[in-house]
Amino acid sequence: MSTTDSSDRRIDRVAGTALPLRGNNIDTDRIIPARFLKAITFDGLGEHAFEDDRQSMRNHPFANPAYARASILVVNENFGSGSSREHAPQALKRRGIDACVGESFSEIFLGNATTIGLACATAAAPDVEFLMAAAERDPETPMVLSVDAQSIQAAGRTLALDMPVGVRESLLTGQWDATGLLLDDFDAVRRVAAGLPYAAGF
Repeated sequence: MSTTDSSDRRIDRVAGTALPLRGNNIDTDRIIPARFLKAITFDGLGEHAFEDDRQSMRNHPFANPAYARASILVVNENFGSGSSREHAPQALKRRGIDACVGESFSEIFLGNATTIGLACATAAAPDVEFLMAAAERDPETPMVLSVDAQSIQAAGRTLALDMPVGVRESLLTGQWDATGLLLDDFDAVRRVAAGLPYAAGF
């Protein structure tokens, strides 16, 4: 679980077990099939993450009870490619995933993930393979990811991670939660709105 609560949105440490998901270019259509985008809220999306893959592929990790409580998703290249749907990171977050470590991420997926506090970091391919293999050998292998240190500890090793500067700072300062920041000082929002002629009566 991540070290955030209602009064502190800063995200640094994510600790838990990992779910290894092998394959390059896993797109948003696979993460959450289009038919689940009709709902007006994101509630319930977590239970449908990778639904079609789980039905069509034998032993899919998201269908494996051993990974049911995993909070760190480990992936390969170009994860989250395809459409720009924000439902993809929402489905992962609501499935219990608090961080993703991969070889690379789609830029749009990375942006959508950051805006909901889903920390995404890249690692060298051999290090991703090490994390996947560790989780496959023992799904209960503990892992600790640090946004500040840009590292992940697992199976007796500390591996280097990388994040864009803006993403890292947004998570560490809590500025990823734009709505929360506005609500924290809503009187200021009202003052600005009061000076806008088109917002009269706001």
